[in-house]
Amino acid sequence: MPGQSAQWVATARVLRRSGFGVTGPEVDAVVTRDWPAYVDAMLGANPDADPGAVATPMPSLDPPRAPGKGATPAARKQFGHQLAEQAGILSGWWVRRMVAVQQPVHEKLTLLWHNHFATSTQKVRVAAYMAAQNQKLRTLSLGDFRNLAYSMLADAAMLRWLDGQTNTAKAPNENLAREFMELFALGHGNGYTENDVRAGARALTGWVIAADGQTSLAPKRHDSTTKTLFGRTGNFDAAGFCDAVLAQPKSAEYVAGRLWQQLASDEPPSPQALDRLVSAYGPGRNLRALTRAILTDDEFTGSRAAVVNTPIEWLVGVMRALRVPVSNPAQLKMAEATLRALGQRPFYPPSVGGWPHGQLWLSTASAQARLHTASRMAHAGDLSGIESTAPGDRIDAVGYLIGVGFWSDRTAGALEPLVHKPPQLVAAAVNTPEYLTS
Repeated sequence: MPGQSAQWVATARVLRRSGFGVTGPEVDAVVTRDWPAYVDAMLGANPDADPGAVATPMPSLDPPRAPGKGATPAARKQFGHQLAEQAGILSGWWVRRMVAVQQPVHEKLTLLWHNHFATSTQKVRVAAYMAAQNQKLRTLSLGDFRNLAYSMLADAAMLRWLDGQTNTAKAPNENLAREFMELFALGHGNGYTENDVRAGARALTGWVIAADGQTSLAPKRHDSTTKTLFGRTGNFDAAGFCDAVLAQPKSAEYVAGRLWQQLASDEPPSPQALDRLVSAYGPGRNLRALTRAILTDDEFTGSRAAVVNTPIEWLVGVMRALRVPVSNPAQLKMAEATLRALGQRPFYPPSVGGWPHGQLWLSTASAQARLHTASRMAHAGDLSGIESTAPGDRIDAVGYLIGVGFWSDRTAGALEPLVHKPPQLVAAAVNTPEYLTS
């Protein structure tokens, strides 16, 4: 069936990839603009000045006092309740923030880096640690990757998650050193050995977490003897370890490829595109230049839908398009229950490898959960743009509402029987292949 212009459809897609869903008016506002210049303006916007961010300040969460060794079962239970309550407050806050912001690219990047440096409240437990990490990801996501990577090595949530605070000179723990090389900065099989992991673990010894969540190096717990890392011998500490890993030839390709697969496509970039990305990243490990290079690369802007939207991207996109009042506790509760059911609750990645991507999200079970939630959101949202349109034009109208500029004949045929029932029409539309991929 005829739809919007090819340029409109392409603009809608790249806006979806750099945010959470998109609406027709949002596409209209950008479609005639110079895309690289728009990307510069988007990345240059101050995330803290966004009216939606100002309206959803991060909650202040003081870590509850842990019960002592002689504490009663009741005291331990109360402590567990406090931790769970704070974790729920934090998770709910981030969903509200993602829905509320006017310029979503900064929250999108925070989410992608949360998935890269995947850390879960399940083990960390202390919401204040997770909140502090979240703010570091938001603040450092467009700077020098070295600053971001090093901040994660000394981060309270990460130290808890990968046993860094139990890593001492007397009993080195290899978890953080191994995952930093394998998943965060270099990539599996990209030039490190088991000896490098062991030396890296020794370099990372001695970090402790204070009661207020601040981290510091305790000299008595740190191994200050010489270590050999990637063939170089010296007295490496956490900073030296970080620099040594990032100096490896494969690090830039790995970081660029990982961000590409989170932002642009479920498939790796072509060798030519990867060369362009690595060149933009450069010796300064410039994440703003890398992000810009991804969002303006012809292989990204010129391609068809190449990503299956994750549950968070899907849910937040629908809530934004339908203006579902996320300040309403019932709607927020529904959103959180949906993300739990679909397997992507913020602050709860399943492993240090993060959430999966691709077709896995399109299971039959998830389809039922999405349809149920979409129906509830359609009843809670603003459908006036559909209801005020003649039934014969409603398939195009719903596409415009949710930023889909073209329906296949098959999808249009499936939507046709629902044109007299706007809530069902919208619920079905946000579960079509055209909306679930971007």
